[in-house]
Order: sequence, then structure tokens, then C-alpha cells
Amino acid sequence: MPTARETLLDAALAALTDRSWSAIRMADLAAAARVSRQTLYNEFGSKEGLARALARREADTYLQGVRTLLAAPAPPERNLVAVAEWTVARAAARPVLRALLTGAWNERLPAPRPLRPGARPAPV
Repeated sequence: MPTARETLLDAALAALTDRSWSAIRMADLAAAARVSRQTLYNEFGSKEGLARALARREADTYLQGVRTLLAAPAPPERNLVAVAEWTVARAAARPVLRALLTGAWNERLPAPRPLRPGARPAPV
């Protein structure tokens, strides 16, 4: 059974399919995930914290997929081709991942700011 955190992140990704990040309300996400707003704020602290968690989960999931593909028992060049093909397909279907990989954030996506003021975002 997914945790409240995972359910909230899933709700945020689903909301991004038809609304821009600025139009998404925390109360709507809590309702979609069937948790209280307090649970949402306990998990993420703020909408910015949710954006960071969403980007982090997308990056972690992507990197795990790359590790899995590279570890396949096949010639290294075949594994690299598999990673490239999978990356293109995955990024096409997942706008947050595409923005992480390309730096092409737009007003529809939650471009998370660094935790420390003045720090530059780390390249993925």
C-alpha cells in the first residue's frame, strides 16, 4: 500500500497533466490523495517542498532505471543503446523528468528552487 507521501506525489504528477503548477492548489492535492491538508504540509512543509520532493523522486526513479538497464547481462554497447532509448521514451512521457534532464522548465512545471538562498540548482 502506498504511503501518504507517495500518494501525494502521484496526485501532484496527475494534476500536472491538465493544469500548470501555479494553478494547482495544495487543498486539491490533499483531497485527490484522500489525506488532510495537515498531512500534506507535515510531509512537505510547503508547495516548494512538494516541488523539490517531486523532482527528487523523478530523478531517483530515473537513475534507478538507468542502473537496472546498465546492469543487464548484455554487451555494454547494447545496454547503452537501451538506456538512450529508454531515456527518450521516459522523458517524453514524464515532463518533470524531461525538465530535469534538459533544464527546460516552464510555467507549467514546478521548478524547485535550491534549499539555500543564493545557491545555484545542481545539474542532473
